[in-house]
Amino acid sequence: MLCNRFEKLLCERQEGVTVFLSNGVKLSGVIVHVGQGYFFLSRDGMHQKVNTHAVATIMPGDAISLQDIRAAHSEQRNSERVG
Repeated sequence: MLCNRFEKLLCERQEGVTVFLSNGVKLSGVIVHVGQGYFFLSRDGMHQKVNTHAVATIMPGDAISLQDIRAAHSEQRNSERVG
């Protein structure tokens, strides 16, 4: 759950990330969509589907605090209640 919130926050911010897969592959790009168990990483106009079970580490370009993730989740829950 926390990982999904983290991925969604990175998607909203449209910041560059480096993703390391469990098999050692390194991917770079911007997370453009997050789904249940996967996300799409975009680079040079191409999209790549990444299954979250294969991800070892996601390293954002800029620091993100746990408070940022919680705040984004709270805002999302509040907007769902209103809409």
